[in-house]
Amino acid sequence: MTNAVIECILSRSAAKYYDPAAGLSDDQIRELVRIGTSAPTSFHLQNWRFIAVRTPEAKARLSPIAWNQPAIMDAAVTFVIVGQLADASVIPDRLAPLVAAGVMPASMVPEWEMPARDLYKNFPQRQRDEAMRTGTFGAAAIIYAARSMGLGSTPMIGFDAEGVHREYGLAENEMPVMLLAVGLERSGNWAQKPRRPVNDVLSFL
Repeated sequence: MTNAVIECILSRSAAKYYDPAAGLSDDQIRELVRIGTSAPTSFHLQNWRFIAVRTPEAKARLSPIAWNQPAIMDAAVTFVIVGQLADASVIPDRLAPLVAAGVMPASMVPEWEMPARDLYKNFPQRQRDEAMRTGTFGAAAIIYAARSMGLGSTPMIGFDAEGVHREYGLAENEMPVMLLAVGLERSGNWAQKPRRPVNDVLSFL
């Protein structure tokens, strides 16, 4: 059984080679991020930001912080995926559009905020875990959206996190989750690499 979505997922592979002459418009970049922000977040926190590094000058500044990986310079854009520490105090603001649209009653907002406060407030590791989880969900959505648009992508964890923090003025509650290059591929990239057998990673209970 297959369909376009499944085929998109199963055919994706991290790109190594990009066409450096092929760019993306700002509207195309916005659309990728719009799709990325449709990914799930805990309590609808939406605790992420996306920095689109797309000009030659901006790429040149990012490259040494990202270990001079070729994708930084060659891909049309590299997103700095930024996760924000989970903070329950933002929940009323995040849920306000749902209340205004009649999706949920205002009386339900504290029912989301209070358990989130209990879950995160005194647990810094949970706050950080949620930032990483949220950013990863958003990045994954962009990866598959890019694939569906005929573009390649390269998620990268090889970078100086403190350097990224300084270069882009990240707030104290923010952290770089990963870099994600996106652009038109050129020849030479591999197909998706074989994965471990399902029986090796799946348990039925």
